[in-house]
Amino acid sequence: MITVLAFLVTLGVLIVVHEYGHYRVAVACGVKVLRFSIGFGRVLWRRQASPEHTEFVLSVLPLGGYVRMLDEREGPVAPQELHRAFNRKPLWQRSAIVVAGPLANLLLAVLLYAASHWIGIEEPKALLAKPIANGLAERAGMRSGDWVRAWIDEDGQSQEIRALSDLHWQLTQHAMQGKPLSLSVTDARGQAQRQVVLPLEQLEGHEVDAATMKRIGIGSPYSEPVLGEVKAGGPAAAAGLRSGDRVLRVDEVVVPDAYVLRELISAAVDGRNGRAMHWRIERQGQVMDVTLTPRVVGEGDRRSGRVDIVPGQPLQMVTVRLGFVEGLQRGAVRTWEVSALSLRMLGRMLIGQASVRNLSGPLTIADYAGQSVERGLAFYLGFLALVSVSLGVLNLLPLPMLDGGHLMYYLFEGLTGRPVSDLWLARLQRGGIAVLLAMMSIALFNDVARLLGLH
Repeated sequence: MITVLAFLVTLGVLIVVHEYGHYRVAVACGVKVLRFSIGFGRVLWRRQASPEHTEFVLSVLPLGGYVRMLDEREGPVAPQELHRAFNRKPLWQRSAIVVAGPLANLLLAVLLYAASHWIGIEEPKALLAKPIANGLAERAGMRSGDWVRAWIDEDGQSQEIRALSDLHWQLTQHAMQGKPLSLSVTDARGQAQRQVVLPLEQLEGHEVDAATMKRIGIGSPYSEPVLGEVKAGGPAAAAGLRSGDRVLRVDEVVVPDAYVLRELISAAVDGRNGRAMHWRIERQGQVMDVTLTPRVVGEGDRRSGRVDIVPGQPLQMVTVRLGFVEGLQRGAVRTWEVSALSLRMLGRMLIGQASVRNLSGPLTIADYAGQSVERGLAFYLGFLALVSVSLGVLNLLPLPMLDGGHLMYYLFEGLTGRPVSDLWLARLQRGGIAVLLAMMSIALFNDVARLLGLH
């Protein structure tokens, strides 16, 4: 029930905001709005102050909405109202009305992200596991269990690192600017403070992607090498390992954190078979040795070992709350980042560099909506912001039937001085419907496949 309600609230908020963007700008431009509808199909609720005012309706199918404006292309318009018809307005006003919907969603995302930071978000502490081998962080002297407390600005002032996301943000900014990043670091107990300088100016290019972050080599969040769940019937259970066992060594390698343990397990492969591993563990103050052989998963050169355990303890979390202005700044930055990421992902799917499995539909959205509500208001607002960004970006794509498609028509009109012909409009509309139906079908298939465990 919570999932259904969260899904309906999510759709309702996003649709109302999107359509209100169109409606508000249309009214500001002097266009007569005939109907403001949330949903499609049979009308469940209607309100209209007078025949001259906008009719507001709620319809049975809540998967969208629309704003119907006075337009000679939709039907006859009385001569005295021609000045209020959408098609009679200047090109810039028609463009503003169309783009207002997606922009309203993006503005909403900024406010929602800001609100989630004002409330406070639980984020991983900037306590790091072992850095990636041969990365800049390892060469600069960072090690497992380092707690990054602050970064040093150009004036030599310490700026607090509140959570791992703060550290990643500074890494991204300094890498894009080609500047070194000075960090104030302590051990996990907050002692033995030292300064570490990451020479990010050595990185080439200004796009910070996954490969760049791997070259920097900052470790994943620190987790003690203590076993969580040990799954029945797996190699670990067969060897007698139990939840709560602390792993000290694997073969001759000291295990400082769960990240190293995962890497050692994954690499314990000899061709198609697992390679026997000798573990030294501590259980209730007693040290003992255990031998186990992982099972192998994957194909070809991408094989890895599995012993069916949950390695490591839950991450240490901190609550991050931002002030009013800083929250708005973070909201704007996050909205920009998610928008750019969405466009890059769509582009990669278009040229075949990313799987269409990344497309999600209403079932996945409903599932995530329910999960985010259960985790608290801040998480739900963040989820709502993510979907709002996705809706805004999707509607700006240059596809007929979408707002971006109409903007392309207006671009053609602006360049040629004449509108797109009715014949081409009809052809493009049919093509746009086909593309949208294909995208929706793939997204729904992905939703069902995830529910059935096929993805």
